[in-house]
Order: sequence, then structure tokens, then C-alpha cells
Amino acid sequence: MHGAWKVLAASMGLGLVLSGCSGGGSPAPANSALTAHGPINIWYSNNEQEVAWGKAMVEAWNSAHPDEKIDGQEIPAGKTSEEVIGAAITAGTAPCLVFNTAPSAVGQFQRQGGLVNLSSFPDGASYIEARTAAAADQYKAEDGGYYQLPWKSNPVMIFYNKDLFAKAGLDPDKPNLSTFDDFLAAARKIKSSGAAKYAIYPAPTSEFFQTQFDFMPLYAAESGGKQIVQDGKATFNDASGLAVANFWKTIYSEGLAGKETVQGDAFATKISAMAIVGPWAIASYKGKVNWGAVPVPTSAGKPADQIYTFSDAKNVGLFTACKNQGTAWDVLKFATSTDQDGKLLSTTGQMPMRQDLQKAYPDFFAKNTAYKQFGDQAARTVEVPGGPHTVEVLQTLRDAYTKAVISGEGDLQQALNDAASKVDNILAG
Repeated sequence: MHGAWKVLAASMGLGLVLSGCSGGGSPAPANSALTAHGPINIWYSNNEQEVAWGKAMVEAWNSAHPDEKIDGQEIPAGKTSEEVIGAAITAGTAPCLVFNTAPSAVGQFQRQGGLVNLSSFPDGASYIEARTAAAADQYKAEDGGYYQLPWKSNPVMIFYNKDLFAKAGLDPDKPNLSTFDDFLAAARKIKSSGAAKYAIYPAPTSEFFQTQFDFMPLYAAESGGKQIVQDGKATFNDASGLAVANFWKTIYSEGLAGKETVQGDAFATKISAMAIVGPWAIASYKGKVNWGAVPVPTSAGKPADQIYTFSDAKNVGLFTACKNQGTAWDVLKFATSTDQDGKLLSTTGQMPMRQDLQKAYPDFFAKNTAYKQFGDQAARTVEVPGGPHTVEVLQTLRDAYTKAVISGEGDLQQALNDAASKVDNILAG
């Protein structure tokens, strides 16, 4: 399972670690550390493919830089990666680089004084913007700096089980899921035919990050690429937000998705005929599900090349505890070079956040056609809102969604308006 699920597994834990953090922005690192060179230590994600990529990248660097060796290891075990990193910042023991930094935690780490502003390096901002292009804007901090390097995304789409669709009398090659109405018609057929118990099964639990796998992808698509917060104000209570919330409310009220926590993966075990996941899942479902994938639906059924979705990104942070930040920055550029991004793509199936991804790796996409549409979708992704209040903002929206959409209580527009008002107050405070 992709890191996002393991990594963000306990919002309360994240709050506990970070609530005691010192306020204020990240202190400017001492110039000596910024230019110092020597050995560094890094952490990478503990999923099998990323460990393989990480070890190979470290070996390639170390063989060419005997005086600036990397000591690489998996992120130490803990309830969540965020908790482990937050505690390491507090103790002053954070590594130089973490190749598994959740965008939702960056603002908190920055407030702790734990992250180096990458724009402090002479070529910092220009390197990030040349590699990632306009999408880099979503990762800029309020002060205009970059406290994370946009690294890789897993743009989420609708995976569907071709065998279950055929069983329900739906065309497995042309599943007709692009509008809300068509999606609901297919979902009803799946349930009424008994092809699967549920049409789709997003996690119905109330952790802050679950919003990223039901409301946010469809809101990104419906709104033409809006974030749920723009210019310091909530956006999600607009017409697009109401349309998306109504769509999901219908799904739940008609029993087309389950409201109970399911053990394991509902799609892999065929409890549901569809799922919202990213390209990391391709390797997971190989040999288990005969799947197809389509973009998330919109009310009017936009063309695929106009659909935005949630990024499900993981980024890289450079931490202030690092004594040899000059080397760390050089390693960061090496690890996100065209060559290493290509190796990451072929080893993990995750999408490096670089402009013209498909043009950069035509051989990979020609040979691995299953990834082609994700390579295209990677150009249109939307991120969680930045800043120190990300988790609180997402939790506020999730609490309203759980009650009004999943449980179907109260007026939907009022619930979104109340949540937006709370979010505006959080951001103003």
C-alpha cells in the first residue's frame, strides 16, 4: 500500500507532537551550514520499491563522492512518519533529507524551525521551478520560499474491475463513468445485479486525510483545478463543492458505498467494483484484479485532458539539523535529476513531478502503457492547502463531510458554509 495511507495514519498523533512546537517562521540557517560539504544522512520511505530506488541512488552517489558519503536508511518506525520527523526536529536529530515528506505536514515542520528554505541556495528556486514548472507554485510557503522540493505524485483516478463490470452488464472497455449521472447509473447497476456488494468504497472514517480520496479529487475536477483554500479563504462551499458533496451523499444514501470501516482493500477483495487510487496501485493489483482506469467524474463530463485530480504527492525536506547542507542540496539535485527521476519512475511507478513527464521518458510510457494515462494526469494535479494549519483545515472539512455527506444529517449547503467559516477563522487566526 502506498505510503500516504501508512504515513498519515493518525491525525491526533500529529497534533500531539506538533502542538508543543515553537511558533514563528523557520530561522535562516547559518551560512556556514548552507555551504558546508561532507557526509550526510537521509531517510526514505519504507515501501519496498522506494527502498530499492533509495539504496541504488545512494550507491550511485557514494561511488562518485567518497568524501561526501550518504548514510541512507528507512524512516524509523513510529505511529506515523510525521510524528517521527516532528520528534526528531524537537530533539535536533532530524536527518539532512527526508524523501517522504507529506505536504500536509510541511507548514508544521516549518513552524518548528525544522526546515531549510531551499530558496536560500543561489539556484534553489530556479532549480525547483525549472523541474516542476507552474505546479511548483502550490508548494510555495507564505513567505515565498520553498521548504519542500516537489518530488513525486500519484494522481488519483477511478480504478474499476472489468470482470465485475461485465458481470453487471456494463461495457468493461467503455465504462461510461464521466458524468455524475452516468457514474450513479453504473453504480446502481453494479449493486442491483449483485456483481459486487458495493459500487465503490472510499474510507468512511473521519481522519483528516481521507478527504483527499473522495471529496478533493472530484472538487479539483469539477472546479477546473481549484484548491480547497485559495488566497487565505475556503473555496469548497461554492457550487462545485455542493455538486460534489451531493454526488457523494447520493452514493451513501443509496447504499452504493459502505459506511463501516472495511478490513483490507475493498477493491482488491472485490467487495467494491471501483476505487479512487493512484498509479502506485498498478503493481499492487497485478494478477489480483483485471482493472481499467478513467478520470474522476464531473457533473457535465469534461474531456479527460481537462480533468484535474488530487496529487497524493510526497516531497523532500532538507532539515536545519543538517551540518553539511551544501552536500544535502547537491544530493537533492542529483536524486531529482532526469536520470534518477527515470529510475524512480521505472522502479516505483510513481510520477516524478517534472514538466513534460511523458516527453522526458517516452520509452517508459511506450513500454508500460498502463501508466500512460497517469503520466498525462500528472500534469493536472491539485495539492492540499499549505501553511501551518493544513491538518486543522482538512479535519474541519472532514468532520462536516462525515456528518452531512456520509451520515446524511442536516442541510448540505449549510454544513459546507459552516465548515468554510470555521476554516476562514482558523486561517485568519
